Amino acid sequence: MTEFLKQYSIPGTLNLDDNKCFRSPETYPAFQDQLDKFKSLLVDLVSSGESKTFYKFGDGDYFFLRRENVGSAQPGRRALSVPYHMLTNHHEFVLGTLKNDYVTVEIYPENRKHFNTIYPDREIDYPAEYGYGLVANKWLLNQFSGKIGIIGAYEKLVLINHLMQKKEYKDYLGIDGFNEYVCIPQRFACDNLSAVEDSIAKQLENSKDETMIYLVGIGHVKSGLLHRFKKYKNAIFLDVGSGIDALAGIINETRPYMAGWTNYRLRNFDYRCIDHLQYVSNPEKEIWL
Repeated sequence: MTEFLKQYSIPGTLNLDDNKCFRSPETYPAFQDQLDKFKSLLVDLVSSGESKTFYKFGDGDYFFLRRENVGSAQPGRRALSVPYHMLTNHHEFVLGTLKNDYVTVEIYPENRKHFNTIYPDREIDYPAEYGYGLVANKWLLNQFSGKIGIIGAYEKLVLINHLMQKKEYKDYLGIDGFNEYVCIPQRFACDNLSAVEDSIAKQLENSKDETMIYLVGIGHVKSGLLHRFKKYKNAIFLDVGSGIDALAGIINETRPYMAGWTNYRLRNFDYRCIDHLQYVSNPEKEIWL
């Protein structure tokens, strides 16, 4: 079997994702060139003080936007507590995706087909793997140190904040800390889009001026919400998806570009409050503090 091609490597990461697309040079020939352009774009946008949103589309978003009861899109599971027929503003999620400045989708052909099924007239700007990889190799953290905030589920951000009190973890990430933590509900955020937006608005409006870029991981509510963030804060909002789980120390090594990541864990933290997604503990990839 053909091995993972260097064409799809991201320096400082290891990728155990076994999708066959990583073994074919035809899948995405411009991967390296686009990676450089993506990094340069982020640097330029932050330097110029522009406000832009980067939306990441995944297979779970496909099912949510099509109202299919699959995985994380299944009512009662994570994003939504009520059946889809009771979500009267579902169209706001479908339309909201197109209101973002940039769209990223993994290079899996099946995911790109899913995106094109819903949005046939919208081009994909960059591979979503860049967001994962640039968290995993800490490029985002080091490049924008002192300018970074996080937007994610409350419980996970509390965990990350606790981790950041530990010198060992700060040394691992190579930063002194995150400027701020902007929270949403961990579960059922899609139930009341306006309430979540109001909460985010207050947090962003009271945020620090020096925060120039936010790493975002908010699940399916992003489809209706992410593009609205610019109304409340002039900054870059980069959807890194499960990259937030990596920062919280609960990422599987089989997730894209995360095989080299170390999950830092806290002995005195009650992890029962955390939605672990699909995390499976691997002692070889964990350090307990």
